[in-house]
Amino acid sequence: MTSTPDRVPPPRAESARQPAPPPATRSGEQRRTVEQFALALFIVVPFLAVLAAVPLAWGWGVSWLDLGLLVAFYFLTCHGITVGFHRHFTHGAFKAGRRTRIALAVAGSMAVEGPLVRWVADHRKHHQHSDAEGDPHSPWRYGETVPALLKGLWWAHMGWMFDSERTCPRKYAPDLVDDPDLRRVSRHFAWWTTVSLATPALIGGLATWSWQGALTAFFWGSLVRVALLHHVTWSINSLCHALGKRPFRSRDRSGNVWWLAVLSCGESWHNLHHADPTCARHGVDRWQVDSSARLIRLLELAGWAWDVRWPRDSRLRARRVAPKGAGAASGNRREGAPAETA
Repeated sequence: MTSTPDRVPPPRAESARQPAPPPATRSGEQRRTVEQFALALFIVVPFLAVLAAVPLAWGWGVSWLDLGLLVAFYFLTCHGITVGFHRHFTHGAFKAGRRTRIALAVAGSMAVEGPLVRWVADHRKHHQHSDAEGDPHSPWRYGETVPALLKGLWWAHMGWMFDSERTCPRKYAPDLVDDPDLRRVSRHFAWWTTVSLATPALIGGLATWSWQGALTAFFWGSLVRVALLHHVTWSINSLCHALGKRPFRSRDRSGNVWWLAVLSCGESWHNLHHADPTCARHGVDRWQVDSSARLIRLLELAGWAWDVRWPRDSRLRARRVAPKGAGAASGNRREGAPAETA
């Protein structure tokens, strides 16, 4: 396979005769170094907060306010990613007006998973090359032996974000690059990160009228919340491409990991998503919890979303794997979502 134009070639070893790189190249390398350092801080610091959470809570407790802020901001920003960044901006599972699109873009940005344009470009590239050469974060990158898979799971979970390769936004997300509102939201990612981390502390400080209240709210509502959401999201990239059942036919190894369904807001029903990426609902059987699909339904009822691509029986039947010893038709289960309208 030929290399894609968005791949940055590996640096060549310098010799004594080789001239110094031009200022533009040095500037680009310095930018990448700063980005990777900042990324490391955003990964390591919240993760250390999670490790400290248990002894901290054991020592002097955690208030209901702290837990409320953790839960509220977790699901606000998680749905910003799942409904906004993923199902709407990446896959066009529904249409929405300008204000709704901006609100979803801001909510997703507050998850602190990267700027909107870059996130969407990376994910579209992932779908184009899913579990094959060119996939930014396949756990099967290094092979199928146990050591190779362990290395691949680490790569898919977080290692890929430190790679020098960069997905070309113009190639994979031209619609977002050409949208001035969304480009502006994406460009101000640092500001939305600040808002996301500072708001729980502000609420906690004002509610308790104390610095201690602000500090504990920041710890639980900001650091622990971001760390938990990061690792749940990264688990979709790693675990959901290595574990789980595969009731639908797809060209990759995407699977359903049921115990992540609530925390991932329905994203861990990953097999159907890769079998039918534009579908607005990922958990298509009645028992499969998918809060993101419920939120999209509420947006539709409010008139803020339309042309929603709900799952249809015919599409599900065409993609479902027939149970052993039974025909495809007898093995079907109806999904608990409205039929897609024409």
